[in-house]
Amino acid sequence: MTIVPLKINYEDERGLIMDLLSKHEINAATIISFKKGAIRGNHFHKFTVQYNYIIKGSLRYVYQTGDEPIGEVILTTDNNSRLNYSEAMEKHAMIALEETEMLVLTMGPRSGNDYESDTYRLEKPLIS
Repeated sequence: MTIVPLKINYEDERGLIMDLLSKHEINAATIISFKKGAIRGNHFHKFTVQYNYIIKGSLRYVYQTGDEPIGEVILTTDNNSRLNYSEAMEKHAMIALEETEMLVLTMGPRSGNDYESDTYRLEKPLIS
């Protein structure tokens, strides 16, 4: 899991323009909503990589790659912690600390009828 630093491309009295990604081919853009306390994930993807962008709210993101120690980070609407990158094979789970909306940008078989085709549930959840 990597936090992706965001840079404001342009800002004036009307607001700002900020690229989330540049020069990436995206296969799906998905909005996921969480009620406070909702748990999602507890899985990994063999081929799909994903960027998670917090639109509103906050959540605790727990992750593990291989046999490495379990890590966690709080994702919020703060520009320094609102976009993260999850590699293929990274186990991940999220719990909403408040009502939260997240934009997920994926590269790989993770959209439409293929939504679950690259999802592998964990035998031992990262969050229960």
